[in-house]
Amino acid sequence: MPLALLPQIIVEPLVRAALIEDLGRAGDITTDAIAPADLAIAGAFVSRQAGVIAGLDLARLAFTLMDPKTVFEIERPDGAAVGAGETVARVSGPARGILGAERVALNFLSRLSGVASATAALVASVAGTKARIVCTRKTTPTFRAIEKYAVRAGGGANHRFGLDDAVLIKDNHVAVAGGIVPAIRRAKAYVGHLVKIEVEVDTLAQLDEALAEGVDAVLLDNMDLDDLRRAVDRIAGRAISEASGRVTPQSAPAIAATGVDLISVGWLTHSAPILDVGLDLAC
Repeated sequence: MPLALLPQIIVEPLVRAALIEDLGRAGDITTDAIAPADLAIAGAFVSRQAGVIAGLDLARLAFTLMDPKTVFEIERPDGAAVGAGETVARVSGPARGILGAERVALNFLSRLSGVASATAALVASVAGTKARIVCTRKTTPTFRAIEKYAVRAGGGANHRFGLDDAVLIKDNHVAVAGGIVPAIRRAKAYVGHLVKIEVEVDTLAQLDEALAEGVDAVLLDNMDLDDLRRAVDRIAGRAISEASGRVTPQSAPAIAATGVDLISVGWLTHSAPILDVGLDLAC
């Protein structure tokens, strides 16, 4: 399925806020001092390393919000794999607008491409299994929509977007309720018929309790490979199985081989390294 871009109404406030933060109270005083108001320039966005691109629409917005006369042309779209030294987009127009928006554009592009690249590496590591790589709510505050978009650009899938689109009963909820069974029963009595319920379990005994209550999904938290295999056998298709905890490109293949449906990874959005992308001017 083709990657769908986020609606502009979602991303524009983020880009606008980033530009306002960078421009401060007086604008780009360096560029205003050096670049004549009528100077036009052109440049290319070049990836310094191999990876997967994401965030070009935000980069484009950074330039057009600064100066609508700026032209931004995409050569390698979001979701595309690129090599080191490859041009992903070109920009041309008023120098003051381009230089003023450069860092904001690169920040978004590098950050989101880093998330997409890390996701793509994990997806590749579990190729040939049924397991899908999914992200979590461990996102940069206010950046959740775009970071989860970057996960999709890298070939991954999204877990819930917030606290309101699904029930996920975790260990602290279980502690408050006094057990897994009362927590599930309270959730079922509260939510509507279209809301799915997932329960985090640490042991096979907890898994048995959750399955007996007819939950939609179980989060198998930090289980070793043997317990994951046993858990998948016990679930036997009655619920979606999700493994979580200490997942790396090296450990993911063995986790996927246990037969789980999903592998959730928090670090994709909270600490993936950036993809180094630069803007090279044709001066």
